[in-house]
Amino acid sequence: MTLDNKNFFNSRSVYKAPLSKRKALKIVESSYLAAATALIWIALYYLPIGGAVFRLALPLPLVLLQIRRGVKTGIEGVTICVILLTALMGPLRGPLVLFPYGLLSLWLGYSWQKGWNWWLSWSVGVSIGTMGFLIRVLVLSILLGENLWVILTRAGAGLLEKGIDIFNLSFTPDMRQVQVVALFLIITQEIVYVLCLHALAYWIFPRLKSSIPEPPALLENLISLESN
Repeated sequence: MTLDNKNFFNSRSVYKAPLSKRKALKIVESSYLAAATALIWIALYYLPIGGAVFRLALPLPLVLLQIRRGVKTGIEGVTICVILLTALMGPLRGPLVLFPYGLLSLWLGYSWQKGWNWWLSWSVGVSIGTMGFLIRVLVLSILLGENLWVILTRAGAGLLEKGIDIFNLSFTPDMRQVQVVALFLIITQEIVYVLCLHALAYWIFPRLKSSIPEPPALLENLISLESN
């Protein structure tokens, strides 16, 4: 091998220069936070208890990653998480983490990094959560061979019946009205869920040397905690 060829291969070597501290931290944080999200998703999917806690914790690691390292790193973290879960849970169950948790983490991380107000991040987050919930119901219905929307329809019908009994109304709801009430229940759930994500991030992230925008005055008394 000639001297010119040796110089050529040395110039192409991936080990030519060591990683900078910033790049090393970026790789480590992406790997660990993506793995943490994957573990929370597996726990949410398989463990019979702690579902509400796991749901609240699920988007936060990837949101934190994006706030600390930027949008590109946030997308990389979500991609790593999906690939890991696809390998562990299969090509259908693994990518379900995107709906709505992965997409929601990307949106909240981006909007909080930009410093946008809570009304915008909250309202769009509710839309993402609602669409993601419906997609997940559709996919799980296909996997299980059952129409899971029937469960939500029954919940909507039960709520309508209770309302009719409480207010002593004299009408029988049709299927369209039941479907609307079922959708209303999903939207209400996502409104509360995304607000709780905002509140948790507002309490926790400053302790991790990150922060999100201040809450609007209308919500400040609702989510603020007294600090000792």
